[in-house]
Amino acid sequence: MAEYYGYFKALHIIFIVTWFAGLFYIVRLFIYHTEAEQKTEPEKSILQNQFKLMEKRLWYGITWPSMFLTLVFGGSLLWVNPIFLTQAYFILKLAFVGGLILYHFQCHVFFKQLQNDEVKSSSLKLRIWNEIATIFLVAIVFLIVLKSNTGFIWGMLGLVVFAVTLMLAIKLYKKSRLKKEAENGEGGMESGERN
Repeated sequence: MAEYYGYFKALHIIFIVTWFAGLFYIVRLFIYHTEAEQKTEPEKSILQNQFKLMEKRLWYGITWPSMFLTLVFGGSLLWVNPIFLTQAYFILKLAFVGGLILYHFQCHVFFKQLQNDEVKSSSLKLRIWNEIATIFLVAIVFLIVLKSNTGFIWGMLGLVVFAVTLMLAIKLYKKSRLKKEAENGEGGMESGERN
């Protein structure tokens, strides 16, 4: 089986990339779907039906299969080289992967709600939620590349700074957007943005 290690690793990386692409894009679709709630008919129904279709294709055609195959090929790498399980950085990486899986399942909750025409989250909440996948990505990549406790400490410090910067950027974007809407006479804050 060791002769297939390189193939398992390449496939693992490919499906990590497609899994993250799916997670990043699905939440953007959730944001647009939620914002379409503010439109008047028939535009609202047309947009939301289109977003439902796009979400369903992305979620079941790319994101779920990519998560499954990431875990299969990652598990294959561990099976071939179980020594990774004795290294602290790798155990921590697996904890972040576990968090990412929980993130994926929460995205599935949002997906089911929107497929059932239940808009329960504001676009601001979803914008913040969208950035959590980025934080997982940064943490996992730093851990797997640096492979050391010292590097991990610096990486986590960088991750905290990165997360704070993302949150500030989201707040500034919202403030800028509301100012622009007020200047254009669009009535200020949308009801979906109040929460």
